[in-house]
Amino acid sequence: MLGKRLRTGAAILVTITASVFLLFRLATPCLILKNGDTGEIIRSFPLKEGEEFSVTFVHSVNQTPVTDVYQIKKGTIYVVRTIYYSFGAGVQTEIEEGQSLEYGPDGSMIVSGFNRPLKRLSYIVGTVSDHTLQIGGEHISLRELCGHNTTVRFMIGRKLF
Repeated sequence: MLGKRLRTGAAILVTITASVFLLFRLATPCLILKNGDTGEIIRSFPLKEGEEFSVTFVHSVNQTPVTDVYQIKKGTIYVVRTIYYSFGAGVQTEIEEGQSLEYGPDGSMIVSGFNRPLKRLSYIVGTVSDHTLQIGGEHISLRELCGHNTTVRFMIGRKLF
């Protein structure tokens, strides 16, 4: 009797483990936006390995747009380049080893070569100017999506869509 219960328990455990593994494999990799204060999921976006997303905002000091570009590598968010139009406090002024500076046709300065993994990525959505998320061809106002002064945490995860 005990042997039969053990076999039944083992069979149930194997079935549950296989189901969880299958659901994980079927779940789509995605970028998850969470409220940094409450942990509530705001929205998820399908995003595969190697794909990019960016956040654009108006720099508070020099009042020109800044775009930070990120890429998913090995299930982690990496900063890969930044695009800006003028110098000011908090804007990169020196090129580090492995980085390069190019000029865009619109006069932008594009610094690339960061290739730096981020343990945490958060933005506080502006009250004076908006933050815009560009992902999968969409341009999304974080002010409209999340609200003014919301701390938005960007994470990589999986979700059944």
